[in-house]
Amino acid sequence: MTSQRIPMDGRDVRAQLAALRSDHPALYRRIDLGKAEKWAVEVAGNARRRDDFAAEEAGGRGGHYVTAQAMNVEARATGVAELFRLIRQGPPRRRTVVDMLGGDGLVSRVCSGLGLSDVDIITCDGSPYMVAAAWAHGWPALLQAAQRPLFRESSVDAVLFAYGTHHIDRELRAETVGNAHRILGADGVLVLHDFAVGGPVDIWFTDIVDRYSAMGHPYPHFTADEVDEYLAKAGFSSWEVLEIDDPIIATGETAERAELNLGAYLVNMYGLVEAQAAFGEHEATVWAVAQAREIFRYSTVGGEIDCCAVDYDLERRAWRARLPRKAIVGVGRKA
Repeated sequence: MTSQRIPMDGRDVRAQLAALRSDHPALYRRIDLGKAEKWAVEVAGNARRRDDFAAEEAGGRGGHYVTAQAMNVEARATGVAELFRLIRQGPPRRRTVVDMLGGDGLVSRVCSGLGLSDVDIITCDGSPYMVAAAWAHGWPALLQAAQRPLFRESSVDAVLFAYGTHHIDRELRAETVGNAHRILGADGVLVLHDFAVGGPVDIWFTDIVDRYSAMGHPYPHFTADEVDEYLAKAGFSSWEVLEIDDPIIATGETAERAELNLGAYLVNMYGLVEAQAAFGEHEATVWAVAQAREIFRYSTVGGEIDCCAVDYDLERRAWRARLPRKAIVGVGRKA
C-alpha cells in the first residue's frame, strides 16, 4: 500500500498522473500519456454526466457504497480470491493488473488482506468520487471509462472487469473487451465477471435496487453466450466461460447480529435509501435480509435449495451470515 494520503480530486486526471509518476513509476510507465492528456481535457470540459457512485448530495450512492466496504472488507473476499486465482494461473511471476471497475479500491484491499504480494494493481473507475476514495485509502487510481483504457498497447499482464461490468453500455461491450485485449501483453489474461441475466442477482437489482436506490438501476446483465461471443471476437488465443461461487458474507458475535450486519451491508452497498425512508434505518436492515432470503435461492447438486443461511464459523470464532451468489466469469488468454 502506498503512503499517499493527500486528498485527491477525482476529476483531476493530471494530478492523478503526477501522483502515479511520483509514487508508482512502474504503473505510470504503462500509461499512454497522449491518450491520458486528451482524456484529461475532455473530463475538464464535461461536468455533466450520470454517475451512480457520486456522493449522495449529487444524487448518487457513493457514500453508502464506501461505508459498506469499510464496515466489511471481507464481504466479497471469496469471489475476489477466485478471480485472482484465475489471473495468477501459470508460472509464478509478478503481474500488473488493471482493475477496470475498481470503485474505491476494494479489490486491492482484499488482495492485500489475502497476502497476494505478486500483483501490482491500479484501480480505475469512471466515477470521480470512487477514484478520490481509492486515493484516500492509499491505493493508486486513475479516472477513466472502461471502454477507453489509457494504457499503452501490450503493456499490462491482466485486466479485470468485476462487480459492475453490467454498467458498461451493451453497445460498447464488444469494443470494451477488444480494447482490453489490445493493452494486454504476451500471456496476458482478461477476467470478465458479472451475474447472469434472469439469475437471483439480476432479480435483486431489478426488484430491489432499481426501486429502492436513488438513481435506480437500468443496466442489463450478461449471458454466458454474450461473454463467450465477446472473447471470441476480441481475438484471444484461448478462452472459457465458467461459473464461480461469489457469496456475500457478514459476521457477528451472535446469529442475530450477523444477520443484521448482512442487512446493513446490503442497504449500504446498494444505496437503498428509499427503503430506509419507508421503514426506518433498523427495520430496513431486517427487511433487506428478508428480501434476500426470498431472492437468493439456488438449487444444489443434492436437489436442495441454497439460500441465505447463518452458522457458526469456527475459524473466525463468530456467527456467519452467508448470502449465496453465483457469477459467470469469462477468462481470455492472449498468446
